[in-house]
Amino acid sequence: MDPTVRPRRDFAALETRRFAAADLFRHGHSQATVVRQLQVSRQTASRWQAAWRSRGRAALKGAGRAGRKPRVEAAALRQVEVVLLRGPKASGFSTDLWTLPRISRVIARTVGVSYHPGHVWKLLRRMGWSRQRPARRAQEQDPLVTARWLKHRWPQVKKTPNA
Repeated sequence: MDPTVRPRRDFAALETRRFAAADLFRHGHSQATVVRQLQVSRQTASRWQAAWRSRGRAALKGAGRAGRKPRVEAAALRQVEVVLLRGPKASGFSTDLWTLPRISRVIARTVGVSYHPGHVWKLLRRMGWSRQRPARRAQEQDPLVTARWLKHRWPQVKKTPNA
């Protein structure tokens, strides 16, 4: 996993923990018991108990997803991935190299949502793609000829401090 991407919170598990606190409060347990059993802070247990007393178990229900909903759903991303796996030439590009602007155009054509090329990375990470760079080496390169050139010709053409 990319260390720069924060792990997602498990909202269902957090809600389950709050409901467990509600059950403990309902059975007459103290905040200290909730703190020990659920391993939360005293402030959290106090806040949960106050909410539970005022509005019951429903007060501890999760608020739903955090943040804005994605502009492209998972099913649409699968469509985009199918197009990407076919390659850039199949999408009408002249070379066989994906770039962020090209992928942005493919997303716009495939699902009708336009993204700035700089933000395409977020989608690619959601899809499990990583950055790939082609090797900076000619395919026609002959290793023997290169080694010979480096040994004999390079010292002749290399600039030296005394030259």
